[in-house]
Amino acid sequence: MRLFKKATGIGMTAVLAIGLAACGNADAKNDDEKISGTTGNVGESVDYTITGIDPGSGHMELTAKVLEEYDLPDWNVTSGSGAAMTAALKRAYDKEEPIIITAWSPHWKFSKFDLKYLDDPQLIYGDAEEIHTLGRTGFKEDFPEAYTIFQRFSWDMDDMAEIMIAIEDGEKPEVAARTWVDDNQDKVSEWTDGVAKVNGETIKLVYAPWDSELASHNMMKIVLEDMGYDVQLSMVEPGPMFSAVADGSADATFAAWLPNTHKTYVEKFEGEFEDIGVSMVGVKQGLAVPTYMEGVDSIEDLKSN
Repeated sequence: MRLFKKATGIGMTAVLAIGLAACGNADAKNDDEKISGTTGNVGESVDYTITGIDPGSGHMELTAKVLEEYDLPDWNVTSGSGAAMTAALKRAYDKEEPIIITAWSPHWKFSKFDLKYLDDPQLIYGDAEEIHTLGRTGFKEDFPEAYTIFQRFSWDMDDMAEIMIAIEDGEKPEVAARTWVDDNQDKVSEWTDGVAKVNGETIKLVYAPWDSELASHNMMKIVLEDMGYDVQLSMVEPGPMFSAVADGSADATFAAWLPNTHKTYVEKFEGEFEDIGVSMVGVKQGLAVPTYMEGVDSIEDLKSN
């Protein structure tokens, strides 16, 4: 079975019924049911394709396992980027066409589109996850002030969503981050209270190419710069992100989703970094569809009848 293929979009099966009125009405009804997934033909309606993200992500690894564990041999997952996935979602959503995507929250798409997660009775994607802050070995000794801030750093999905939505609406990431920091000084002060400012020390932060991580790292860049640091941001795939923290070429990341999404990388680099703390709880990943796709509520519903 071929699980992954490069694609710029998602193939759709379109059926147009033309004929006598009675036949036309029956065919149109059947077509509507295929699109909504009410007849068990959801696979046909999306060409047995799930629209995925970057191939190096733990989410895609778990999605491959989903196809295996749920016995979905006819299905495949396109790989690309988070931006390509959301572009495909928008195209389908605007036309009320069926689409299945790899999804995670927090993410701005749940504010822009009416979506629902598919139930995962086997918990392949796991239960609710946490986002952890990781630092390279020796980070605490080299940057004690920043280490204290990172230990205290905690916010919720609504906080992150404010920045993500502003960026999606056209704001530059650094401007959206600055606005949030200025509007949430009470929260920021909980992280920085009593921490001495520094004089231009350079910190290198690395993050995966997800909208959520773009938001968190630009926000923390502003916080650290206000404390006197020179902050360098680098966006890389998840594998190189963990590798950079493990080998010390990056100082820290706020993009480790545990215990499931990045389990492979945590095990690979065990003992080569420090888990500094949890910045967010209750985050989630899985497969999602627009709510107009009726009769598709579980991954089990993807099986052919």
